Amino acid sequence: MSVHKEIKRITVQTLQDFKDKGIKIAMLTAYDYSMARIIDAAGIDVILVGDSASNVMAGHETTLPITLDQMIYHATSVVRGVTRALVVVDLPFGTYQGNSRLALESAIRIMKESGAHAVKLEGGAEIKEGVERILTAGIPVMGHLGLTPQSIYKFGSYTVRAKEEQEAQKLIDDAMLLDKLGCFALVLEKIPANLTEKVTKALTIPTIGIGAGGSADGQVLVSHDMLGITKEFKPRFLRQYVNLSEEIEKAVAAYVTDVKRSDFPNSEEQY
Repeated sequence: MSVHKEIKRITVQTLQDFKDKGIKIAMLTAYDYSMARIIDAAGIDVILVGDSASNVMAGHETTLPITLDQMIYHATSVVRGVTRALVVVDLPFGTYQGNSRLALESAIRIMKESGAHAVKLEGGAEIKEGVERILTAGIPVMGHLGLTPQSIYKFGSYTVRAKEEQEAQKLIDDAMLLDKLGCFALVLEKIPANLTEKVTKALTIPTIGIGAGGSADGQVLVSHDMLGITKEFKPRFLRQYVNLSEEIEKAVAAYVTDVKRSDFPNSEEQY
């Protein structure tokens, strides 16, 4: 922890140094100023302003409905709360696929309007031109392979990806391509642990896993999941560090009781 605290500002180069030195990268999501401040102060390396905001902040079933404007709003809030972590923002569904010019415009808007440090895109060879254009503009890009939630309707479920040889080979090829293009890191989601190990060893850039085993160069979780704010989502890969939904419910219930019986505010809590 103290080693990490010594670094005043995490950059994409810091993450590369971490991989080269065998230091694991810790990454979590945040969508608002208050949460960003807390996890930044706790020593997180990377904060992902994920399109998972669509699920945990807005209550949608998938990540598809969230808009670019909404992502910029969340990213702006997060950036204001951060002094040390690298802030990466998801390009939401429909703002980069199949149109490299649109991809560049979307990435520029995020960087200019939010003050974030990098963007993240889902996919491999099919988004090659978009990645190239964004990188040409000097914007750092994080890749994302394996289970790509924006393609949920193509997959049909949130099950583990790349178990079959053909899909595993495509993932390896895509990972090598993203590394070669100049992405600074790669998220690997819900793939077999042995495939993660293979990809991590083959790439020069750091890999960050979620449900992808311990051999990745780093790990990412959705803050609301690991803090127990979301109750329903309990996959095998999730370690819940605290049950905040229970704690918050208890606190609110106590407050309601105190108000109802005129115990709050007491004589010391008024002017």
